[in-house]
Amino acid sequence: MAIEVKVPMLPESVADATISTWHKKVGDVVTRDENLVDLETDKVMLEVPAPADGILKEIVKASGDTVQANQIIAVIEAGGAPKETGKKEEPKEASAAPQKSKEPASKSEKSSAMPLSPSVRRVAAEHDVDTTQVKGTGKDGRITKDNVLSAVSQSSSVSSSRLEKRVPMTRMRARIAERLLEVKQNTAMLTTFNEVNLSEVIELRNRYKDKFEKTHNTRLGFMSFFVKAAVEALKRFPAVNASIDGNDIVYHGYFDIGVAVSTDRGLVVPVLRNADQMSMAEIESQIAEYAVKARSGKLTMEEMQGGTFTITNGGVFGSLLATPILNSPQSGILGMHKIDQRPVAENGQVVIRPMMYLALSYDHRIIDGKESVSFLVAIKELLEDPARLLLEV
Repeated sequence: MAIEVKVPMLPESVADATISTWHKKVGDVVTRDENLVDLETDKVMLEVPAPADGILKEIVKASGDTVQANQIIAVIEAGGAPKETGKKEEPKEASAAPQKSKEPASKSEKSSAMPLSPSVRRVAAEHDVDTTQVKGTGKDGRITKDNVLSAVSQSSSVSSSRLEKRVPMTRMRARIAERLLEVKQNTAMLTTFNEVNLSEVIELRNRYKDKFEKTHNTRLGFMSFFVKAAVEALKRFPAVNASIDGNDIVYHGYFDIGVAVSTDRGLVVPVLRNADQMSMAEIESQIAEYAVKARSGKLTMEEMQGGTFTITNGGVFGSLLATPILNSPQSGILGMHKIDQRPVAENGQVVIRPMMYLALSYDHRIIDGKESVSFLVAIKELLEDPARLLLEV
């Protein structure tokens, strides 16, 4: 019996998707719920599972094709069996005999049989790498992105220093580029800068991080301090938490903080809903969960929609100072940077302190310069005396 494989319902606001990578070819045996193909949308990667056991009889849509919800992309012959070609049938006695002489699978074979993450599959597809020939060094022998890239570099014989490679933009990268241009063209974006002494935050973190992790089963990072400080500053300066809708300014009475996460496919911004009501442990735990889901392509549209303010941390990549771009339609974004031991003046003395440059990009149409500077100063003061976060003063 032939069973149609269809594109699942796409997330709201997503009109279509692109066939990214087929993980089976015609004639392959498939099992129910096994991932057959990855679909790429503007924001998320979707997996299409096999609806039944059988043989992949036909691939209707090839990699690179654009598809819509409920469109047929493949056909499975339910209950079928792979056809043997050019082989004589073994005697029943021989086929029934236990295969004791077969050697156990090698480590590389075991690793290649393990499921691959979407990022690994994408890199392998882009470089036409046979992952069955790649030795995995990840947990339990899993293949990592670095393993695939290493295989690419080893197999490439570079005969010229002027080689070029042309690859199409992914849908997500193209959408990011489109949104960034829209922001630059349609907002009056300015950026103000300040610096913060993180001595108190670092001391507090070092003092309690072990107990914090033991109590809450999550690491105490710096992001929860910044989220808490941003929420308190947003309460004092509501315009930074607002957005423009036509000729109206929409003041949000809630605090949904987007946290930018870098992935192989581009930057995504999952949202901490009602961050003002979250504890530091809940913030850290949610961010850690989002990071794992983002890098494995598992974030949902619901987790990335909305948001009233965004925080991005270029410091994890070593950035000392940068100008973040607004996450439209939001009116403000806070940029964190590298913590750098620098000489500063305190009470007439030059001392070395862990300093971080902060950047606030804002839409000057609704946020005045005084508000933007005061907002950033408020964050600076809260972080330099973190006890104020608890006292809300």
